[in-house]
Amino acid sequence: MQKSYSNLVHTRVPGTLGGLLVLVGFVLIGMAVGNILAIVILALLTSSDANSITGLLTTLFAEPEKVPNGWLLMMVLQGTVHFFSYLLPSLLYWFYMEKKGFQDFNFKNKPVASIWFLVCILVLVFIPVNSFFIDLNSKMTFPDSLSGIENWMRDKEDQNAMLTSFMTSYTQVGQLIIALIVVVLLPAVGEEVLFRGIIQRKLAQHWINPHVAIWVSAAIFSAIHFQFFGFLPRMILGALFGYLYFWSGRLSISILAHFINNGFILVMMFLRNIKVLDIDIEEKEVMPVAAMIASAVLTIGIIYEIRKKSGTKPVLRTGNQ
Repeated sequence: MQKSYSNLVHTRVPGTLGGLLVLVGFVLIGMAVGNILAIVILALLTSSDANSITGLLTTLFAEPEKVPNGWLLMMVLQGTVHFFSYLLPSLLYWFYMEKKGFQDFNFKNKPVASIWFLVCILVLVFIPVNSFFIDLNSKMTFPDSLSGIENWMRDKEDQNAMLTSFMTSYTQVGQLIIALIVVVLLPAVGEEVLFRGIIQRKLAQHWINPHVAIWVSAAIFSAIHFQFFGFLPRMILGALFGYLYFWSGRLSISILAHFINNGFILVMMFLRNIKVLDIDIEEKEVMPVAAMIASAVLTIGIIYEIRKKSGTKPVLRTGNQ
């Protein structure tokens, strides 16, 4: 399987690592364009001039609740930046540099229908296991000599937590739908195309060993979010998405897992906001040991079933890929 996984990745960009450098260039350009375009859109929506837009952005990131229509503006800002930073550069690179199409993200035949269901259940039952790593990472401390770096990291973490709390404070169904598109669907597609569909596969081509490629791409996936005290659990989630892609050979499987993970959290927060549930899904305290053991057993069992059911033959294609 490792051989077929590697051999199904071909590039018209000079060298695997050279191709990744070109991809990085695409992403950096996309980030620059996305940020500029997002500012222009915000200026048009708020009728702000060049001077007032700076103050608007400062307030939006520091005290978003004080900005009229601040929630919607944050969604517009995040959606625009994410689309131009992740999805668009990845697709442009894939189509015009690699000369490939959507189907080339897949290297196995369509999996049996039950795998889709198992993937959804796997992501949910894995939550208690990952709570251990969330708790462990949140309690990370640095030596006194690095206290300045730790304080800076915690300040960034607090700012991200504040913005997340603001963006998930919705109580209307329309807001939930917008959040599911901007915060869930767009990242699920864009990040899986970039980190699993392109980076993981190209690293597997370079190193041959897919496990190294999966974990390295998962580490990059986690690091690029710049949430230092959530690096470990996000990397483990990224590795889980990577293995689902590797076993199934279908990028749509990892996209589904990513969507279910983020979407479940947003729906649970919405139900808490409208007083239907009293469960704080964002609670960082570790779950009971019994729950984690049961979660680990179920996770292992479901992973075994997914691997067994994913043992289909590789897709056979002719010509350059």
